[in-house]
Amino acid sequence: MSAALHRLSLPGPMLRRGFWLYVWRVDTGAQTLLYVGRTGDNSSPHATAPYTRMGQHLGKMPNQNALRRHLESKGITPEDCARFDLVAHGPIYDQVPHDTDDRTVLMQRHIPLRDQVGAMEKLLCDGLKAAGYNVMNSVNCRWTLDAEGLEKWQAAIAAFQSEFPDFGKVM
Repeated sequence: MSAALHRLSLPGPMLRRGFWLYVWRVDTGAQTLLYVGRTGDNSSPHATAPYTRMGQHLGKMPNQNALRRHLESKGITPEDCARFDLVAHGPIYDQVPHDTDDRTVLMQRHIPLRDQVGAMEKLLCDGLKAAGYNVMNSVNCRWTLDAEGLEKWQAAIAAFQSEFPDFGKVM
């Protein structure tokens, strides 16, 4: 492949740390595949920005590059794909304040928000599949939405419908 000029446009708000939902839309040249994810770690009190996850998903670190692994398991080399679009909604919740070094306190603040966004991630993934989109991953989660989470989920549905119109038909 010869050298070429490429451009990546990134909205400034995608640099904001917090709890986000996102969908990767990958044009392989032959098909369009989706990958659903969220920010907000399970094992630490951090909630990163979608921009940060973007590089990790396509990088080489085995514990961070789920999108790359899903593509490669289908025999698809990410560098050979025609296009990657990252569609992100958020921050649904801001990252919890890190005004203490007490990890236990930080996790107590983080976990309820993580659980809400994790429940939304599963609903988004399952909803896109039910609408007929080709979603590569599955989200295993038993967390449920509380009243505030349900309200935020309704906003997320409306946001993702703008990119995935058939999604709204099943929600």
